[in-house]
Order: sequence, then structure tokens, then C-alpha cells
Amino acid sequence: MIILAPPYTRETAIQKVRLAEDGWNSRDPERVALAYTLDSRWRNRSEFVNGREAIIAFLTRKWQREHEYRLIKELWAVTNERIAVRFAYGWHDEEGQWFRSYGNENWEFDGEGLMHRRYASINDLVIAEEDRKFRWPQGRRPDEHPGLSDLGL
Repeated sequence: MIILAPPYTRETAIQKVRLAEDGWNSRDPERVALAYTLDSRWRNRSEFVNGREAIIAFLTRKWQREHEYRLIKELWAVTNERIAVRFAYGWHDEEGQWFRSYGNENWEFDGEGLMHRRYASINDLVIAEEDRKFRWPQGRRPDEHPGLSDLGL
């Protein structure tokens, strides 16, 4: 696993964001959790998650109910040890209803490049299947696939 440590420049923050996107698109909770400190603190929507083990449990539940999950993240702002991103992801529920979820995250990293704070605000939009914009095979988004700004999102 590649971990980029602060201080972040625009270029290294863009790399860090793509690494995070790739991890989340793996839908592997244990893999994703390795990017966070053992005592990482999250706010995700209205849920508070503390520690790597709780992150694994949270992500396991998330991906059991969010089927066909595909995510795109984009850098919004960066300072030395903090990165702000915006993101969108598509998924469907058990009944086959599709959603596009939009959000913003604020990240803060320790000196080793592990995230120790993550604050996420997320809204879900019901969409029709034909309105999906993320149709690559599950896993890493292909390099040639447009990002959020290119898609007008």
C-alpha cells in the first residue's frame, strides 16, 4: 500500500485522493481501514465511528446494502496536513432502486500519512438506472473515465 505523508502539495494531494478512491472502489473494508490510524475518528452522515475496527464494521455494513458501488473523488482544497474532497458515488439498494450520493469530506492526517480524522456530509439522490454515470466494471475507475468536473457533477 502506498501512503503519501504530509505536508501535501496540490500534486501529492491529488495522488492521495486517487489512492483513497481506488481503495474505496475495492470495497475491501480491511484494505481501506489500513489508510486510517488505529484511533481514527469519523463522522459519516449522522454516525460517529471511532477506531480501525469500527471502520471495518462500518464499511462491511455499508457495502452489504450499497450494491454496484462506484465512486469518484476530486480534490477540493489542500493545506499541509489537511485535504478537502468532494465526491459522488452510484449504487442500488436491495429492491434495485438506484441512487447517486454526493458529498464532501474533510480529512486530517498524522505525520505518517494515515488519516486520523474524517468528516463526511452526504446526500442521496434517487435516480433511474438510465441516469447512471458510473458504468465501469467494479473496481478501480479506469484512468480514461471522466472525473466529477468533466461529468458536470
